[in-house]
Amino acid sequence: MGISLFARLDARDRALFARYATGPSRRRAARWGWTAITHLGGVGGSIAAAVVPILVGGSARQPGIHALIALIVSHLVVQAVKRTVGRPRPSRHGARSWMDEPDRFSFPSGHSAAAMSVAAVYALCWPAAAPALLPLATLVGFSRVRLGVHYPGDVLVGQVIAIATALAVLG
Repeated sequence: MGISLFARLDARDRALFARYATGPSRRRAARWGWTAITHLGGVGGSIAAAVVPILVGGSARQPGIHALIALIVSHLVVQAVKRTVGRPRPSRHGARSWMDEPDRFSFPSGHSAAAMSVAAVYALCWPAAAPALLPLATLVGFSRVRLGVHYPGDVLVGQVIAIATALAVLG
């Protein structure tokens, strides 16, 4: 019957990674920029994005609470899937990673899920902010590929988990 669907998806994912990951010939300023963007989806950036509106209060409080819940739930789902699937990061297959990897598992991307879960909640609560928030969260995901720590499929699935979580929290 030929190559399995998962094998074909994996091959395509690796080809996209090879195309978009930052190589050693890239400028230091570009790597610095991608690193700054990727940190928006890290622990500090994503928690701050959820908690600051809660602290500000007023009409921002409830969306902040929803964002924090979506962030926590998406994180739990991502971690459960990571430990179940166990897909190694690109560096375990010889690719260069341009930053410290938070763990050895690649699928799905936690940074991508974190950034998108907060952005999706805020985009649904404040539609006028969606044109700025959703592309920024998408860039966080792309930064994970550019920096060599995730395959594109890891990012996509992390973002799908985040959007599903945001919809469920606001549902």
